[in-house]
Amino acid sequence: MLSEIIKNKFTSIFKDDPIVVRSPGRINMIGEHTDYNEGFVMPAAIDKEIICAIRPNHGNKCKIIANDLNDSIEIDITGFEKSDKGWPNYILGVIEQFQRKGLEVKGFDCVFGGDIPLGAGLSSSAALECAFAYAFNTLFEHNLSKLELVKLSQAAENEFVGVKCGIMDQFASVHGKADKIFRLDCKSLDFEYFDFVLNDYQLVLCDSRIKHALASSEYNTRRLECEKGVANLQSHCNGINSLRDVSIEQLKKHEKEFDPVIFKRCKFVVEEIDRVIDCCDLLKKGDLIGFGENMFKTHEGLSSDYEVSCKELDFLKEKAVESDMVIGARMMGGGFGGCTLNIVKIDRQDQFINFMTDVYNRELGLELKTYIVKIKDGTSEL
Repeated sequence: MLSEIIKNKFTSIFKDDPIVVRSPGRINMIGEHTDYNEGFVMPAAIDKEIICAIRPNHGNKCKIIANDLNDSIEIDITGFEKSDKGWPNYILGVIEQFQRKGLEVKGFDCVFGGDIPLGAGLSSSAALECAFAYAFNTLFEHNLSKLELVKLSQAAENEFVGVKCGIMDQFASVHGKADKIFRLDCKSLDFEYFDFVLNDYQLVLCDSRIKHALASSEYNTRRLECEKGVANLQSHCNGINSLRDVSIEQLKKHEKEFDPVIFKRCKFVVEEIDRVIDCCDLLKKGDLIGFGENMFKTHEGLSSDYEVSCKELDFLKEKAVESDMVIGARMMGGGFGGCTLNIVKIDRQDQFINFMTDVYNRELGLELKTYIVKIKDGTSEL
């Protein structure tokens, strides 16, 4: 078991018993590119996680060992700089955020590792940040709330690492509950849990193992295009501060005043926000088939209107539909690579994985990675 491996590694090196914290990666079932438009997202924590074994050492030095990378770093808690290695910065950023708040973090020893696939869009960075935020909060008795830990972890990535991520990843990592997904209001940060028990189905991720170079620049472009759409609508309608405030009827009424590309971008976001709300109603009725149909529509919108898909993701979604083994499939994440998320009939799970692996290799000449995931609780001490 991963937690035992990490704990035993700590004990063998530091000759002491640590506390052990687990912090999960996340999936987003529906609600893509809605977060920066003040809309809704619907994420969940999964059973791929970061495990952190940690203990104070009563000094100013911190020894951090990355078990999976066979690497380590030692810093002085009273003064440190950004690391060229990359991975330490997610931890150093968390330390810096505690210090900025006047919350003491003392010297510590630590071993961490995990089984969240890197580059698959499952937010290993957020899991790492939340693991250490939770650990410092526990070790040094700061009594921060879950929401404070979420905001602190996000700020660490925004300000120290330099990645301007939204709040969803850290929120899902901390607030996840087993067999539940939740609707997060990205404007108010209110959230509501919904049962998501998959008795006859299984969540399977198909990792394209592709990451196209234009992902970051196109992400920034999409944000700008949405802002242009809002500015356009504000000249015609009152009470609009973001695409969250726009109905599809309003948007279509003013279509002629839009650049066609900007209109398509706004159309996707407004429809996607509506789909999240619809999915909440469907889950209350226990209608998983209807939920899956919305996932298909999300992919179509991301591909044709928002144009953040790529041939590999479109291929994986189309083949999943052709297999007749799924009730829902779509690309997940910012776009231009990463995973598709599939709700697969549980008695066809192995057949689905074999089919998708074979067809991806045979027709595109690429190797597919697949991951079976379950929805689990958020960050906690073991």
